[in-house]
Amino acid sequence: MKLKQLKENELIAAIKKDFSPHADDLILGIGDDAAVIPGKDRNWIITKDLLIEDYHFLSASHPPALLGKKSLNVNISDIAAMGCDPRFALLGLGLPSGTDPAWIQEFFLGLKEAARTFDVELIGGDVTQAEKITISVTLVGEGKKLIKRSGAKPGHLIYVSGTLGDSGQGLLVSKQGIKLGEGLETDFLLHAFLDPAPQVSLGKELARLQAASAMIDISDGLSVDLGHICEESGTGAEIYLDRIPVSPELLSLSENPLTLALHGGEDYQLLFTVPTGKEKTVLDLGKRFRLTRIGQITSGRKILSVDEKGKKQTLEIKGYQHF
Repeated sequence: MKLKQLKENELIAAIKKDFSPHADDLILGIGDDAAVIPGKDRNWIITKDLLIEDYHFLSASHPPALLGKKSLNVNISDIAAMGCDPRFALLGLGLPSGTDPAWIQEFFLGLKEAARTFDVELIGGDVTQAEKITISVTLVGEGKKLIKRSGAKPGHLIYVSGTLGDSGQGLLVSKQGIKLGEGLETDFLLHAFLDPAPQVSLGKELARLQAASAMIDISDGLSVDLGHICEESGTGAEIYLDRIPVSPELLSLSENPLTLALHGGEDYQLLFTVPTGKEKTVLDLGKRFRLTRIGQITSGRKILSVDEKGKKQTLEIKGYQHF
């Protein structure tokens, strides 16, 4: 089978099948936001992400400092989705011959800002020449309590943080040639795309309070990432379309805000499930974080959308696909 005929989830499933873990002390391998290796008094959380010019970002419209921040923050978001602390990073950087030194300096200033914000240390990596800017970050985190994708049960409630679809609209705004500083609404949406903020504090609180049974960060889109939770948990879900949180800025500028909220991707908010006995805990957290209940986990394997009239239909699973 050719790569272009293979979907991302199919490739990951094939890799997972061929490289199923054999180490007895491995807590978690392929199939979650990060791998987990036990330590003496804590667990080590390891994740990796790759950003390639013209596929994941456009260098002409993505300020290098914000790209440096995003390169680290999208990995930090994976650690947040496990309810853990980010600690150490390795950077692989491929640059075309003749890359402006000023661009490189700004990139590392942004990377350093993200590292300082979340107390992450850059401890090594590699640099090389490449046809396109290629950024690969490996991030190591730590934590004693974990939230996996696989803990959702029928009856558990489905929550999301923040608002959804802003980054997807920010990408569209960027493609129109609109830059930061040209309007309050467009700035909000551009920042969501160019400079996402990982939800580390929320993830850690959910883990500390043992309030979430399953969790994932929304990187590929709500529909896709909910599918990951359901697949790993062996469940289905119902999503109430009129409860999905969208921002005023998205409503103002988008012709299809609900479509972007469901499928846009790169929001880097947290999608998590809550046992009914823990809902009061989450409601209390809602005083500090924007949290919205958008559905419920069900038995079976179907993922359904429910409109404002109560009509149910199969939720189309579509979002960012690498292939």
